[in-house]
Formats: sequence, structure tokens, C-alpha cells
Amino acid sequence: MTGPHGIEDLLRADAPRVLGALVRRYGDFDLCEDAVQEALIAAAQQWPEGGVPDHPRGWLLTVAARRYVDLVRSESARRRREDAVALATPDSALLAPAADDAPGADRDDSLALLFLCCHPDLSPPSRIALTLRAVGGLTTAQIAAAFLVPESTMAQRISRAKQTIKAGGWSLAQPEGEDRTARLAEVRHVLYLVFNEGYTASGGDDLTAPELSTEAIRLTRLLHGLLPEDPETAGLLALMLLTDARRPARTGPHGELIPLAEQDRGSWDAGLVEEGVALISRTLPRGRIGPYQLQAAIAAVHDEAPTAEATDWPQILALYDLLARTGPNPMITLNRAVAVAMVQGPRAGLDLLEELAADARLARNHRLLATRAHLLELLGDREEAAAAYREAARRTTSAPERRHLTERARRLG
Repeated sequence: MTGPHGIEDLLRADAPRVLGALVRRYGDFDLCEDAVQEALIAAAQQWPEGGVPDHPRGWLLTVAARRYVDLVRSESARRRREDAVALATPDSALLAPAADDAPGADRDDSLALLFLCCHPDLSPPSRIALTLRAVGGLTTAQIAAAFLVPESTMAQRISRAKQTIKAGGWSLAQPEGEDRTARLAEVRHVLYLVFNEGYTASGGDDLTAPELSTEAIRLTRLLHGLLPEDPETAGLLALMLLTDARRPARTGPHGELIPLAEQDRGSWDAGLVEEGVALISRTLPRGRIGPYQLQAAIAAVHDEAPTAEATDWPQILALYDLLARTGPNPMITLNRAVAVAMVQGPRAGLDLLEELAADARLARNHRLLATRAHLLELLGDREEAAAAYREAARRTTSAPERRHLTERARRLG
């Protein structure tokens, strides 16, 4: 019998294909998504005891189709929709016991679902929530817990997103041409945001939310499998693997933050490092280089160094120089300042930070102050470094980061 974790993995893998089949069949994303969620919950409750069916996706499709019919018929105030569905679809099709036997039902609509959930007319938080629920198969409660918000808040966010899809009349169709390129960039950005929130939670008592970074990797693997020749998707996956490989060493026994230079590299996940390095090594020579590939290359240089002292900082700085030209933003400039400090000395890095202080997008960000404190510490200015650490601690919303920054200030006196 498949264990609980195996069942959960199976359900998450099948969720987008089941939803795609239903949306293709009935067209109503809102009710279809609700029906699939109910089918997933039913499977999670029944399969551990009764065993996984011989055809799990067919089971889910059948149950989801029946739940959809129940949902349509239960809305007596919207009887016209039931009539429309009944006219468009015979009862025998609605209640078909082998939903996956329908023509074309085995088609994988996961990519189309990702495009739909990451539509540019949805707000970034809505894209994230809808992607995790509709494509990731997570429940509203799981998503809310991961983002440290009340379940009711997350439910409203998902509901508004689905209503926007309905009002816009958006179909389960893949965009073409330039629109496809732009929408694919949106999908990658959503997955990147999910991973970052999982790797370094923006608030709360824990430094990481592993369920989010793990889910982001799983969905990015899915996207890479659907688009194996897309270099930026491969770069994004490599970046996630190389970064997540360090997660076991990022916190101490009491949950305290351990900076990269002080981590036990023997605790890094060697398998993820090897996979990530191999992936980015195959990808970089193939075509146009984008920001995710360059970030993955930087992560690979860090991960391949046997010690912090052996890090090839000139190579990292060269990669940051390229990255700054492909897609400049304040966080890239901030990270580049550290590389400049390691190659040219802390004063050179601090000079770059002075320019960033005038950027409204980063001026109040605790990371700017924490980086300044670190470079001041390298320069030997303990008093100014301590003051910057204390101010950074006041500005962060992450409890582990606050404790770490406060401790750094205390050590400097």
C-alpha cells in the first residue's frame, strides 16, 4: 500500500490534469476547481485505508465530475446554469464512470492551467494562491498556513481570483507568440516568488517554510518537463535546486539563522548540488542567457566552493556584472555590492550601497542595512556596524533574522 506521503505526491501530480480535463469538458473553472478540491480531499481520506485505485486519475476524474454535477444542481438560485449544462452535456456524460476514457481526456493541460492561474490581470498574491491551489493541489488551509494568514483571508483571495477569471471569460487555452512569451515569464516569476517565500519566510517565527520551497521546485520541475528546451525555465529550476541544497545548514539546533559563510557545507544536499550544477552546465551554452540562468550560475559557484574562503569571487562578480545588464534591479545591485567588496575591498562595496540608499524601492529595506553592517564590520568599523545591525533588526518582520541581527550587534558591543 502506498504510504501517506506517496499518496500526497500522487494527488498533487494528478491535480492539474484532472482539473484540466474537467475545465475542458464543462468550461466553468470556478466550480470545476471546487469539485477537484473535493475529489482530492475524498481521496486523501479514503485511499490510506482502502488502498490506491488501479487507475487513480480515472477515480479522481469520476469523483470530481460527480461533485461538479452536485455543485451545479445544489445552486437552486442559479437554475439557468444547470439548464445550460444539462442541455450542453447529456447526463450519461456528466456521470460517466470512466471520465478518463473521454476522447482527449488524457491530454495534459498543466501548462495551460499555469498560464490561466498566472494571468497578468490577476494580482501577484492571487496568482500565487491560485497556482498553489489549482495546479499544486494544496488546500486553502495549507496555503494560508504557509503564508501565515487566516484561512478566511486566503479563501477570499482565491475566490476573487476565480471570479476575475469568470468575469473575464478566460478559457483554458495556451497563448501564442509574444503573449505566450510574456505569460511564461509571469509563470516563472510566480514560481520564483513561491520558492523565495519558502526559503526565507517574510514573517513569523520560522526562517523557512519548506512546504512552499518544495512545492515551488515540484511545479518548476513540472514546467521544465513540459518545456524542456526553454533555457530560462531550466535556469530557474537549477537556481532552486542549488539554493535549496543549502537549507539543512541554514539554521542551528534552536532555529537560529546561520549565514552562508559560516554554514557546515558537509550538511548541504550533495544530490541537489550535483543535479543543479549539471542542469545549468547543460543550459548555459544552448542559447540566449537570461537572469535565472545567471543567478543559477552564481549559486553554482558558491555551492562548488569547498570552503567559504575558496569561493571564486571574481567569477561571481563577473556574473553579477552580466546580470546587472540583463535585468537591473536594486536587489541585484545589493548582492553585487557584496561581490565588489569581496574582490575590491569593503570600501568599494559601501560606495555602491550609498547609491542604493537613494532608491525608494530599497531605502527602508532591512537587507540594505544588514549588508551595510556586514561591510562595515569587514572594514573594522565596529560601532557603525553595530548600529546598522540594530536598525536592520528593527525593520525586519522575520523573528529569526531579527535575533540574528541583534546578536551580531551585541557581539560588536
